[in-house]
Amino acid sequence: MAKQIQAIRGMNDCLPEQTPVWQMLEETLRRVVSSYGYSEVRMPIVEVTNLFQRAIGEVTDVVEKEMYTFNDRNGDSLTLRPEGTAGCVRACIEHGLVYNQERRLWYVGPMFRHERPQKGRYRQFHQFGVEVFGLNGPDIDAELIMLTARLWRELGIEQFTTLQLNTLGSSAERAAYRDALVVFLEQHKDALDEESKRRMYSNPLRVLDTKSPQVQEILQHAPTLTDYFGEETKAHFSGLKALLDAAGIAYQVNERLVRGLDYYNYTVFEWVTDSLGAQGTICGGGRYDGLVEQLGGQATPAVGFAMGLERLTLMLETLEKIHNLPATVDVYICMAGEGTLSAGLLLAEHIRNERPQLRVMTHCGGGNFKKQMKRADKVAARIALILGETEVAEQKVTVKFLRDQIEQQTIAVAALLPILDQLGE
Repeated sequence: MAKQIQAIRGMNDCLPEQTPVWQMLEETLRRVVSSYGYSEVRMPIVEVTNLFQRAIGEVTDVVEKEMYTFNDRNGDSLTLRPEGTAGCVRACIEHGLVYNQERRLWYVGPMFRHERPQKGRYRQFHQFGVEVFGLNGPDIDAELIMLTARLWRELGIEQFTTLQLNTLGSSAERAAYRDALVVFLEQHKDALDEESKRRMYSNPLRVLDTKSPQVQEILQHAPTLTDYFGEETKAHFSGLKALLDAAGIAYQVNERLVRGLDYYNYTVFEWVTDSLGAQGTICGGGRYDGLVEQLGGQATPAVGFAMGLERLTLMLETLEKIHNLPATVDVYICMAGEGTLSAGLLLAEHIRNERPQLRVMTHCGGGNFKKQMKRADKVAARIALILGETEVAEQKVTVKFLRDQIEQQTIAVAALLPILDQLGE
């Protein structure tokens, strides 16, 4: 026998038993963002490598270690997208979507990073993202946070999430702080772990994210970013907090919450949970006013967020929040006897024409009624419609309810639709 081929480690199949959860989550996401007036954009999965080098930074772990990069037949370096923001910005610049315009966009799809696979973190993972261009006030930052809060309410996980909030100030303020932080870290270099030493010059703000208790202790005495804020930064952050307070959205100010790249500024936020163990962040966002210009466009204010769908589905399953998923099949049509096959197929088409919201499956492959009823039960159909030679001759159909305590009945085909309408109630 030929050797069996298996999926690549960290790139998982989503099986038919799992897809209803994904469909429910994706439908909720689409419905909520659409209710805020956001429009969908779809970008390629593969982009030129330089896009991510310029957007994410060549000295980041993503670019240095995690990207799937290859040369195509023309010798061009291409990369499977590791995140969505860079491609969205590239598309907006290329097609003139953000020059002196306001845009509110969303996207969903697979991303790729060569990480060590673990529960909730995979090499192919799916991300839902929202990006807004052309607005620079705290009001749009607040709206994005309100939007995410509404998502948690819709999914029934609001009480299991906590909003962490911070501001990074302007680029100039952060640059001054960065210099002061490097001086401080140099004074304690011998006590830093290897990861912090590596980041100290290339990305010093990321040292604040360290998991090392020893380095965290040292950082207790480090200069703080707030010491470098001017009035504009303070006003923006105060305005955001006032809007969230008015909306009744609780938050924790976390001064260690940072982004290491220079184009980030002002608002940064994360939604975290303790329901997933170590993988606590389910959504991260913030303002990145410098990225559009960095990638060749006109200077444009921008803010957005992204969330991993694997972690959200895991959270929904862990908290047992998956209820009332739509049935795979509403109606299963069983047929046996002379002339019933054609009648059954035509009846299924009639139902689909008249009630397109119903999911109708016809039995194929023959077999007696007992075998067909087992199949109807296996696919979790709500009712079975049975056609024998007598039913076909008399233009009737037998209706058997598989999930409700309702007596089986044989009725005229013309009277069937009102009964099927009960499935939508």
